Amino acid sequence: MRIGIDCRTILNPDKERFTGIEHYTYQLVRHLLKIDKKNQYILFFDRSIKEKRIDKFKKKNTIIRYFPFSQYSKFLPVIYSHFLVNAFIAREKLDVFHSPTPYLPKSYRGSAVVTVHDLFNFKFPQWSSSEEWRYNKKVVSSALKNSSKIISVSQSTKRDIINLFKIKPSKIRVVYNGVDARFFQKAGDKEVKRVKRKLGISGDYILYLGALSKRKNIVNIISSFEEVKEEKEGRKYKFKNLKLVLAGKQTGDNKKKILRMVKHSKFKKDIILTGYVEPDDINPLYEGAKIFLFPSFYEGFGLPLLEAAAKGLPIITSSTSSLPEIADGAALLVDPNKKKEISFAIFTLLTDKKLVRELSRKAKARAKKFSWLETARKTLGVYKEVKRKSNVL
Repeated sequence: MRIGIDCRTILNPDKERFTGIEHYTYQLVRHLLKIDKKNQYILFFDRSIKEKRIDKFKKKNTIIRYFPFSQYSKFLPVIYSHFLVNAFIAREKLDVFHSPTPYLPKSYRGSAVVTVHDLFNFKFPQWSSSEEWRYNKKVVSSALKNSSKIISVSQSTKRDIINLFKIKPSKIRVVYNGVDARFFQKAGDKEVKRVKRKLGISGDYILYLGALSKRKNIVNIISSFEEVKEEKEGRKYKFKNLKLVLAGKQTGDNKKKILRMVKHSKFKKDIILTGYVEPDDINPLYEGAKIFLFPSFYEGFGLPLLEAAAKGLPIITSSTSSLPEIADGAALLVDPNKKKEISFAIFTLLTDKKLVRELSRKAKARAKKFSWLETARKTLGVYKEVKRKSNVL
């Protein structure tokens, strides 16, 4: 087979930490090339990427293609940019084209697979502009309709695809993401101390890792932490030295609100905003934490949850969307809208050592069920299914 994959989301392949779709595309392609030496892969990048950055993708069975220019919509009407992309892909005479996002060139008529990571914009339209919502609805609907198969990263996301876009279940294949092997490895006390010193963390801390956006529920995380900090034994605060580490980029309108909350918090010295965390610092950051807190309003998969699970951290996460499916009994589940539930869960894990040991054991066992090699194998199976169907037709 000639398999084309849109790799334009991989902007920095010399780094081993991305967000969302970038991470998925990087890991999928890397592991496909490990397990499959038979089929030919045509990998499409933007011309703006530096060639040395993609040396790791240059194998005997790969062909690297660069789109002629990168900022299509900046210079051309959208419809023309779609035609240009379509023509560029079509000339490769692919058996299957895989877009790691739910987007396809409008006029593309070849056999195609798209991956849907989440449908947050459609579940919470109030958090998008009406113009953005309408555009996304149009292009996602078109891609889902015109694709040969759809990969969903969870059963929860599959249900959303069916309910929101009226897609037949038989068209959708659930293929879970993996978790990097490095998160099962001990970082060591020296590395943990280095990262804590670098990020200005002292003592025990509760960790959140991810974008600091609205859907991640950062406001309720801060409020719940403050409630726990108010706990007293006699006249003294019970968790005086406990810190909250919010690790990740601050985005959009939520940024001002978070900064304002921290500034006016009674416990502002105990709330640490790290900003972007370097790839080499993530494993030690997980390892040093007491609790991983991830009560997001909505996740299509929730990769940080699995990374924390691989480290054996006791986890608090939401009872909504894909999170109960991914955690599967290896975390405390809370209603993300109820601060009292979140703060009670934190208090429980800070005081119940037996429960912490049990959740730690379950978390490690759960994380071992996910691997990028398995993601690649199942995705290759989807490609083969599409090829068999096209041969019949």
